[in-house]
Amino acid sequence: MNQDKRQLSNSHVTDPVSRSDRAEINAFLSQVRAITPAVGSGRIILALDATMSRQPTWDLACRLQAQMFDAVARAGDLKVQLVYFRGIDECRASRFVGDGSTLKNLMTKIVCRGGPTQIGKVFTQALRETEREKVNAVVFIGDSMEEGVDLLAKKAGELGVRGVPIFLFQEGREPGVEIAFREFARLSKGAWFRFDANAADTLAKLLSAIAVFATGGVKALEARGRPEDRLLISHLKSPDGGG
Repeated sequence: MNQDKRQLSNSHVTDPVSRSDRAEINAFLSQVRAITPAVGSGRIILALDATMSRQPTWDLACRLQAQMFDAVARAGDLKVQLVYFRGIDECRASRFVGDGSTLKNLMTKIVCRGGPTQIGKVFTQALRETEREKVNAVVFIGDSMEEGVDLLAKKAGELGVRGVPIFLFQEGREPGVEIAFREFARLSKGAWFRFDANAADTLAKLLSAIAVFATGGVKALEARGRPEDRLLISHLKSPDGGG
């Protein structure tokens, strides 16, 4: 019996068919790895202007955020931190949460209050968090910008250097805000979009694409290949963050 085992063992090692099979399998796996997006874990900061002017579309933002989790529910692990500012000097950040219902519960407890914008605090929070653990993207939804643009641009550039793109969704059509938001997108290697309540479906899909990007990068967007994925890719490749 020992002799039979040695013969079987020797036959297995020297069998050219088995070697060929293994080589083909390895080649196939290499091809699969090349075309399959590396979807894994990702962290997004969802930052919201919660000043009084945003109250009419706050509920819309609460509904849309769920799309981010739905997009990677089966393929990856997404964590989102809610950051919001309101009132005279209030800017708060939640813990990172891993499901849409928890985030929605956090958002529905927030009441918008009048006050100036505090976008600089949002960018500072993103820089602080990514020093602790990688943040893959910042999503900011707002309609105004009342701070010094140069300081904000500097922080946006610092986020870009650290590989943290900012995706800015502008509500309204204030030209000065658009110019600033586009610049923040360009400097951080992110993208700018119009936030319009009449285009809720498009916005939801874009948020899902951002979630896929956060967990798998551009390769994951290319592999999924939906219209919103291609749209996001075009914005990311645009010199001024798209439009």
